[in-house]
Amino acid sequence: MEKLIIQIGASPDFFGGFAINCDGVYGSGKNVEECKGNVLEGLRLLKESRPIDQWPELIKGEYEIEFRYDVQSILSYYANVFTKPALERLTGINQKQLHHYATGLKKPREPQRRKIEDALHKLGSELLSVHL
Repeated sequence: MEKLIIQIGASPDFFGGFAINCDGVYGSGKNVEECKGNVLEGLRLLKESRPIDQWPELIKGEYEIEFRYDVQSILSYYANVFTKPALERLTGINQKQLHHYATGLKKPREPQRRKIEDALHKLGSELLSVHL
């Protein structure tokens, strides 16, 4: 199955999203949820406003949507879920540095970005194994 890959990025006052592998799919919003909703609405409008022979090839068949985030947007998205101390414990990156990444003051180098991603994936795997 094909993947429609949507890149979500943050700026100081809004979030923007666009399909990196399909022209004409994009959106923005005040927060990640609104941005994702607007991207999906843009996809719906693209399909609704054009005949199928003018659709990008990727969306003519079955596909799934994958959202990708830059570090600033993922930290902003989960700011109400993870405290800075919790993120520091998960990632090993100090709170001040995490704050710089979340606000866009600094961009993490690849090893730091990987630490954050690996920590979130590890947590996700642990949570998937929980049964109550």
